[in-house]
Amino acid sequence: MADLTGKKIAFVATNGFEDSELTEPWKAVSEAGGTPVMISPESGSIEGKNGHKQAVDMSTSDASAADFQGLVLPGGVVNGDTIRMDESAVSFVREIFAQHKPVGAICHGGWILADADVLKGRKLTSYASLQTDLRNAGAEWVDEEVVVDAGLVSSRTPDDLPAFNSKIVEEFAEGKHEGQTA
Repeated sequence: MADLTGKKIAFVATNGFEDSELTEPWKAVSEAGGTPVMISPESGSIEGKNGHKQAVDMSTSDASAADFQGLVLPGGVVNGDTIRMDESAVSFVREIFAQHKPVGAICHGGWILADADVLKGRKLTSYASLQTDLRNAGAEWVDEEVVVDAGLVSSRTPDDLPAFNSKIVEEFAEGKHEGQTA
């Protein structure tokens, strides 16, 4: 497994996230030696749709891309829809891309990328119902377990988590990707 020692990885989510799409990548980052940091528009803690509670480390309005080496956007319909309406979160995502840092988005996390306007010419996957939105944002949408495009890692559903987790750790370990742009 790749080594993430010394790397801080941002996780951006709010209430209604798909539990395993936050907890499993979080565990993968931790096991690789990285430091996952929970960023949310909520304070205190957030709760997944199946009841997992996650402590919030930082507000989206206080987050700076310069402090992180990568980003994970978990899915969940309510989570994705709420985060994409939070301008601080969307700006943070845009900053991460502008700094060429790797990003992992799974399931409905792709919605946030569409609102951040970072998908033109990019190849990715997501939960199937998002494909029209992502294509309209300029992406090439494909139905595959995991897609890696110049530092952007994407997957469809919790069933894809083993492949997703392996690839995000690999991309975070590699660091900046010049093809990753806002």
